Amino acid sequence: MPLSFADPAAASRPVHVVASDALADWLGGRTEAERAWLAATGFEASLGELRLLPDAAGGIAAAVLGSGTARARARSRFGLARGLAALPEGDWHLEGDLSPEAAGEAALGWLLSTYAFTRYRTGAKPPKARLKLPAGCDGARLIAMAEAEALTRDLINTPASDLGPQELEEAFLALADRFGAETAVIRGDKLLDRNLPMIHAVGRASTRAPRLLEMRWGERGPRVTLVGKGVCFDTGGLDIKPSTGMLLMKKDMGGAATVMGLAQMIMTLELPVRLRVLVPAVENAISGNAMRPKDILTSRKGLTVEVNNTDAEGRLILADALTLADEEEADLIVSMATLTGAARVAVGPDLAPFYTDDEDLAAALQSAAGPACDPVWRLPFWEPYEALIEPGIADLDNAPSGGFAGSITAALFLRRFVENPRYMHFDIYGHTPADAPARPKGGVGQGARAILTALPRMLGL
Repeated sequence: MPLSFADPAAASRPVHVVASDALADWLGGRTEAERAWLAATGFEASLGELRLLPDAAGGIAAAVLGSGTARARARSRFGLARGLAALPEGDWHLEGDLSPEAAGEAALGWLLSTYAFTRYRTGAKPPKARLKLPAGCDGARLIAMAEAEALTRDLINTPASDLGPQELEEAFLALADRFGAETAVIRGDKLLDRNLPMIHAVGRASTRAPRLLEMRWGERGPRVTLVGKGVCFDTGGLDIKPSTGMLLMKKDMGGAATVMGLAQMIMTLELPVRLRVLVPAVENAISGNAMRPKDILTSRKGLTVEVNNTDAEGRLILADALTLADEEEADLIVSMATLTGAARVAVGPDLAPFYTDDEDLAAALQSAAGPACDPVWRLPFWEPYEALIEPGIADLDNAPSGGFAGSITAALFLRRFVENPRYMHFDIYGHTPADAPARPKGGVGQGARAILTALPRMLGL
């Protein structure tokens, strides 16, 4: 279903947005019948609470949507979307005392709530309600955000049977072709010829060849390079995961899906940047030629890595891709990956933790996250932990023992492959564990809208 707003010229019914503390005053301006109906149904204007108001003929005249209390709004994201998603068929428009920020969040939340992953479901019915763009909102930008999020969700939600390295490549090339971007692909043993040995080592055990995907777009402005982890399925390799640990591993290409969504937003909105996107796409499988625990790999950068856990493969493929990224001048390098369970333990599934040494980048991102409805949280490149990733027998250890600070040590590992100080790394989850307003259970993008919103300040656009 296309993600769009209702025709602004169409006749529409109002959705009255009312805060809990303003309910009494609002009711004072309604008819006695409406007041009686809302009282009989127990309407309290709690966040996302929806009631339909009947007309004299028994049809629907309007809707009332609670926006709750300030505390409830602070504790929720896309709170109004829960009620908007329940609107019946027809065209609707928002009425009420909404700030521009609240109206934008409601509009974006409504667009995102119309998303459904229906590829494998028969009889799925799209929503029939249509919402007009609230006054003062940038509809083109909101639609660009929602469409990019839909791309990211579709990619993450697709099972590995239908989204291996080849299919991810096809999606990547289709995105590039849509915007006239230049592309290059290095597959299979040619990775060794082009000095990308760790991408090859991780993916060589699969019957589906590993590859490095590259896209370039834009001819003017600052240089932005995005690198996304594209592990299309992760068995854990010879350090095999338990069955429960594999249940979500179709989402281990969530970093690739998210940078592709971000790239789509940048290209759709025609930002004045020179964009480069790198995705190492592999399947971490098991066979006779799989990399083994205690193998020592030599990276593109020349640093040697002791493989102390074949399930810590994402940082290996990212290391080669980041080295390649760093070989060209860039004003910003961003890596995104579903990298560690430690990040989920630290901040849970909703927050996207990020790392950077650049205070200006961090400040720009943190100030943009709220308006973008895309929460992030800064974690430290903690220098005293550097020794944990130095095993002694090689330059680096891909999986330090002890289990502490796993997200930080993974980030420190990646930083060893980037000399550019304007580098940011995101350790995202890419999954919503239960239905939430505007975020159905399943794949989800994290951090992309915050980065997009921060780019003007980051790059002086």
